[in-house]
Amino acid sequence: MLPADKTPPCPDCVTPPTMARRDFIRVLGTTAAVAVVGGLTPLQKATAARAEKQAQAEAMIFELFKSMDADQKKKLVRAWDHGIANGKGNAARLLTHNGADGKSRIGEEYKKPQIELLDKIFRAIANGEEGYKQLSRNGRFDNSNDFETIGALIYGEPVEGKKFSLVFCGHHITVRCDGNSEEKTAFGGPLYYGHTPNGYSTTNVFNKQTKSATELYGALNADQRKVAVVAGKWKDEHAGVPVPKKDAKLPGLAFADMSKDQKALTEKVMAELIAPYRKEDGTEVMEIIKANGGMEKLAMAFYQEGKTNDMEPWSHWRLEGPGFVWSFRALPHVHTFVNITSKLA
Repeated sequence: MLPADKTPPCPDCVTPPTMARRDFIRVLGTTAAVAVVGGLTPLQKATAARAEKQAQAEAMIFELFKSMDADQKKKLVRAWDHGIANGKGNAARLLTHNGADGKSRIGEEYKKPQIELLDKIFRAIANGEEGYKQLSRNGRFDNSNDFETIGALIYGEPVEGKKFSLVFCGHHITVRCDGNSEEKTAFGGPLYYGHTPNGYSTTNVFNKQTKSATELYGALNADQRKVAVVAGKWKDEHAGVPVPKKDAKLPGLAFADMSKDQKALTEKVMAELIAPYRKEDGTEVMEIIKANGGMEKLAMAFYQEGKTNDMEPWSHWRLEGPGFVWSFRALPHVHTFVNITSKLA
């Protein structure tokens, strides 16, 4: 866990190779890319399209960095390996937060044109208006109240050929845009998201995720539930979400042991999970899963910590497999930690 001063308490809580976005643009250029894509395989086309789409956000980060004055860079830009000393410690760029990290509030530290640019970058991470609605929690950023009260920090150096990561963090959210600097890793590193309402409530913007997992739970027979429901307490993992190794023994019901209908419901869960993020990032998630052995290597575990009932049968669940973990808590309200990588130990 992060020290208390780094992780503000929740106010409501007591592979197939992927082409780097900057490399794609550098080698082909926007015009040349259009001409070359026609001769690629379907997977290569998807990879190229993702690189081109993601480069749009990358270009805005370059523009943001160029517009920052010396004082802003001193306060808001950190080294790529910040947090690591003598090969030890956690890379700060990969931590998750439940509030603005340090003095990085957008409305206090950035100029108006920069705020407008940051807003465009944040929207570029989302999958259209519906995705933005979820990531922004109906535009209110949950208890942060608005976009300008969340934080934005840069790690590395957003210039051509250098590694960088722009990290947004606020109440119940940590998301990134990194130009694929964090190779073989979805979303540029671990995600954190949540929303104050009960996860089973329709007022929670992630209710569809709760609903799809509950549908899967309801489709399990008695014997399968004995396997799928496991003991374990919820843990907030801001210091980093560990992912299972290649041959790790996983708790819960294996995807490989599900019926055809149950597998379809699990795939529906996955679709809902990646829905808020730009489609290119969702495609990358599925490519990493495939590179790590496919959906057949995943398992779903449900936890009944605290009070549960027929309408709210589980408090949290965990879908995981080699290099993949998605931990979702519905009760008392949504907290979710995500980590997806094809860099397996």
